[in-house]
Amino acid sequence: MQVMSMQTLAFFCVIICGCWTQKPPVPPNIIIMLMDDMGWGDLGVFGQPSKETPNLDTMAAQGMLLPNFYTANPLCSPSRAALLTGRLPVRNGFYTTNAHARNAYTPQEIVGGISKDEILLPQMLKKKGYVSKIVGKWHLGHRQQYLPLERGFDEWFGAPDCHFGPYNSSQRPNIPVYNNSEMIGRYYEEFQINRKTGESNLTQIYLQEGLDFIYRQAAARQPFFLYWAADATHSPVYASKRFLGKSQRGRYGDAVMELDDSVGQILSQLMTLGIERNTFVFFTSDNGAALMSGPNESGSNGPFLCGKETTFEGGMREPAIAWWPGRIPEGTVSFQLASVMDLFSTSVALAGLSLPDDRALDGLDLTPVLLNHTHTLQNTSLADRPIFYYRGNEMMAVRLGPYKAHYWTWSNSWEEFKAGINFCPGEEVPGVTTHIQKEHTLAPIIFHLGRDPGERYPISVLSREYEDVLSRISPVVEKHKATLVPGTPQLNMCDLAVMNWAPAGCEKLGKCLKAPKSEPWKCDWPH
Repeated sequence: MQVMSMQTLAFFCVIICGCWTQKPPVPPNIIIMLMDDMGWGDLGVFGQPSKETPNLDTMAAQGMLLPNFYTANPLCSPSRAALLTGRLPVRNGFYTTNAHARNAYTPQEIVGGISKDEILLPQMLKKKGYVSKIVGKWHLGHRQQYLPLERGFDEWFGAPDCHFGPYNSSQRPNIPVYNNSEMIGRYYEEFQINRKTGESNLTQIYLQEGLDFIYRQAAARQPFFLYWAADATHSPVYASKRFLGKSQRGRYGDAVMELDDSVGQILSQLMTLGIERNTFVFFTSDNGAALMSGPNESGSNGPFLCGKETTFEGGMREPAIAWWPGRIPEGTVSFQLASVMDLFSTSVALAGLSLPDDRALDGLDLTPVLLNHTHTLQNTSLADRPIFYYRGNEMMAVRLGPYKAHYWTWSNSWEEFKAGINFCPGEEVPGVTTHIQKEHTLAPIIFHLGRDPGERYPISVLSREYEDVLSRISPVVEKHKATLVPGTPQLNMCDLAVMNWAPAGCEKLGKCLKAPKSEPWKCDWPH
């Protein structure tokens, strides 16, 4: 009898006994790049004539462009809370009830922050062994209990608030910059931003922090989540000396060029380290361009109406690119309606985790779209998903397919408008960009965003098209409102005593400041 070879024996062992087991698949690294006040029209791939984004344009050519991608709120803090929780701000508490339909955020006098009851993306990913880092702007509360390392992140380099300033330390402290759990300086002090020239090295610092984190995790063969939240395009905009004066659009364009260069360096490092085929990268912005800041301090929302602070398309529709060589088909464009909240559900799915089942989630899993599983798309909730446009505690509008119905319209008050604060400069549309809060619940203003992306030509209420669209949108709105359980509002109370007077680590630097007496008040949110 012929003796069986070791190779043959091993083969039968695998087939019959299953004694060789495959290693579980390695979950992909995840990088989310969230810009600050960058508009849909700031990218060359979306038609910006200044051509400041060659790396982002290449990223789109190598990945997927999503022209119908939305934020969850037209302001920074609520949109970031929505990204990290997968929930509308009205659910996760990042809104105010101090007045109707008011945008609220987290200035340093805010008392609240992200609720301990919310589950954040890094907390979910930790279950699969991910190491998570945030670089840049946090904006979900600056008091100790709300900071990133208390909410699932392992590392942090950046600031809890916007880089407004400089301030007189006796009346208002400059914003601290943290390395993990302790401050290492303050904006306009150790971390300079020259308000006259616009020069600052912050983007370069944030770039190096991101590159270093990627290198360390790749060397450790550890799955990682990098939340890269650079803020150079938020007024006051800034750029490093190498980029100042280089763009066609002044200081704002310079900032865009530097951020684009940083994106290119991050993607290049992934390829150098050989981990690009196991790294999902998504680029977007927190809200539309801040048109009220003027042309030197704000970007472009392309063909869309108005900008930041409003629930018109210019305030809510964002640039979006997904990149994952070998997994996301090159050079693809998806017109799927998608939201920043989808990044939570999508990341959880990519990590091989189940979504929490004890809460309502507004984000959907985009993997059927991103991985081009077109045969499964029609069988998912993605096919007919709506987009809800919220401003504070009010649902202002909803999009279903190509149609958008406005139930409330408002840009800002006449008082603000007459004082020179204009959210829609040169774009006033009579009866639409109203300066009083105007309700249209009985007869919503409906636009076809394919034919009319600028929301300038409402569909006639007497037309068959209007009747058909309203009959499809009305049940969606009714169901949403009937099942919505608002969270406890976290952005109602302010107090000068809670500002960044003495953050952790200030003692080592001799940077502690004396806080005033606590005198809380209801925050005033004018728009």
